[in-house]
Amino acid sequence: MQISAEAEPGGPLSGLTVVALEQAVSAPMCTRVLADFGAHVIKIENPRGGDFARHYDDVVHGLAAHFVWANRGKESVALDLKDPDGRAILRRILRTADVFVSNLAPGATAALGLSAEQLAAEFPELVVMEIDGYGAGGPLSHKRAYDLLIQAESGTCAVTGTPNAPAKPGPPIADVSSGLYAALTILALICAKRAPDSRSAVPSSASVSLFDTATELMGYHLTYTRHTGVDQQPLGMSSPAVAPYGAYRTADGETVVLGTTNDREWQRLARDLINRPDLAADPRYATNADRVRLRDELDREIARWCTGHDADAVQEQADAAGIGNSRFRTPGEVITHPHLAARRRWRDIPTPAGPVTALLPPPVIAGFEPPMGAVPALGEHTETVLTRAGFTPEEIEEFRSRGALGPARNNDERTIQ
Repeated sequence: MQISAEAEPGGPLSGLTVVALEQAVSAPMCTRVLADFGAHVIKIENPRGGDFARHYDDVVHGLAAHFVWANRGKESVALDLKDPDGRAILRRILRTADVFVSNLAPGATAALGLSAEQLAAEFPELVVMEIDGYGAGGPLSHKRAYDLLIQAESGTCAVTGTPNAPAKPGPPIADVSSGLYAALTILALICAKRAPDSRSAVPSSASVSLFDTATELMGYHLTYTRHTGVDQQPLGMSSPAVAPYGAYRTADGETVVLGTTNDREWQRLARDLINRPDLAADPRYATNADRVRLRDELDREIARWCTGHDADAVQEQADAAGIGNSRFRTPGEVITHPHLAARRRWRDIPTPAGPVTALLPPPVIAGFEPPMGAVPALGEHTETVLTRAGFTPEEIEEFRSRGALGPARNNDERTIQ
C-alpha cells in the first residue's frame, strides 16, 4: 500500500490510494466516501470538460452543485485516454494504486483496455470496482443508466408520490446508494486481502449495478407484493406498512409528522396525545394491520386534533407521550437547522471559486476529524500526480504538446493557453 503525503494522518484509510475514472454521482460518491476516511483519491478526467457533472449548473460561485457535493478531497488529472500516451500514463499511475473505480458507459472500460480482467493480468493486487447500470448478463445490460431511469425501471417511482401521480424521490438514491455499496465492497475486499489468514484466492474485482441496488432498496415492497399480489399505492408523506404514520397540518399553518410503529405506541398516541381513550379501546384498531386498513379514519381524527394546536405544542406533547415526531422542512430551512448548528455539522472547504460550506460526512469517529479536502479544478493536480508517478518535467511537457494531457495551470487555477 502506498503512503500518500496528501492523506489525513491517522485517518482510517490513510495510505490507501484510489484512482477513479468517474463521472456524475455514483462513482464520485463512492470515492468521496473513501476520501472522507482519509484515502488519497486521484480523479482522472477528460481534458475537454472533465466530469460532465461539472457543467450541470453554475450555482456555487460558478461551479456545479452536484460536482461540489460529490468531489471534495480529490486530485484532478486531465488525461486523454483515447490517446495511447494517455493510457500509458494511467497505467504508470496505477502501479502505485490500491483501488481502481470506474462508472463509464457499457463496454467503455474494456475498449480502453481497463476492464477488470485486463487490469487483473497487469496489476494482480489492484482492487477493481466497476459501477454500472444493470449488471452483466441481462437483456438491459447494454443500456445507459441514469438515476431517474433506474428508479423508474426498479419500481421506486411507482411507490413514491400519490396514487395516479408517481414521482421520483428527490435525492438520487440509486446513484448514492450504489456508491455506498461500492465503497463498502472495496473495504471488504481490502480487509480480505490483508487478513492474516488471507488466501491467494481472494477476489480482486467486483461490480455494483444501480438496478441491483435500487431493487434491493425496494425490498419491502417487492416482498409484500410477491406474497400478496398487491402493488401498494404511494401515500405521499406516509407509509403503506404502518399506521397511523403521516403528516398533519397544525393551527399555525405548519406541518408535523407523527409516527407509530407498534401497538403500544398507538395506545399512547390515542390515550395520551390526542385524548381519545375510546379509539385506544376500540377493537377495530387493535393491531397495526387493522389500523392500516382503516388508515383514513384514524388520519381524520389525528388531523382534527392537530388543527387545534400549534406545531410547537404538538411536538412538545408528542415528546411527553413518547410518540415519534418531526416537522416538515424545506431545504432552505434545513440549511439553518438548529440541530446541525448546535452539533457543528458544517465546515468550510476550498474550491476553485473560493471557500464554500459543506456538511461533515455522517460517520462520527472518536479522535478523527474528516479531512474535508478541496474540490479540485479540472486538471489541477496533473503535474503533481505525474511527477509522483516518476515522470520528468520534460516528459510531462512532451505529453502535453502531443495532446495526451490537459493545459497547464498556474497557481490561481486559471488555464494557461
